[in-house]
Amino acid sequence: MRLGVDVGGTKIEAIAIDKAGMARRRERVSTPIGDYEATIRSIAGLVEKVRAHADDDGQDLPGLGIGIPGAVSAATGLIKNANSTCLIGKSMAKDVHAATGFDVRLANDANCFAVSESVDGAGAGCAVVFGVILGTGIGGGVAINGQALNGHNHTRSICCLCPDRI
Repeated sequence: MRLGVDVGGTKIEAIAIDKAGMARRRERVSTPIGDYEATIRSIAGLVEKVRAHADDDGQDLPGLGIGIPGAVSAATGLIKNANSTCLIGKSMAKDVHAATGFDVRLANDANCFAVSESVDGAGAGCAVVFGVILGTGIGGGVAINGQALNGHNHTRSICCLCPDRI
């Protein structure tokens, strides 16, 4: 069983996926606009709901993956460049861990989308997949051989004059 959360500008959605890759339970709430603490509580509540209704065969769950509308600073571990501005400067992985007890992995939501499509979606088997999210915000992600391409500073800034900074 795997648990994932998509944090967006208007909604937060959690899902439990079984070993075969099938969705076992999905829950959604509106994003508490501008309220970081309420966002963390919403994530924790959703995780509890999907876990309670998904058969995990008594197995320990490996952790919690969260796609966010921003990036995690490699230097500080804090959120940056998020269109949900209440996330900026926060230690979201640490705070969600404290609220849920799960080890947490955060990644940019557009990168998550591109990797997902490259692994078992429309781009499965393709070496390079580019995905675009058009929602409350706009984002793009690139997956190469099933791995997210993070640009310099984790903002996917790709400069043709300095490819070593990709």
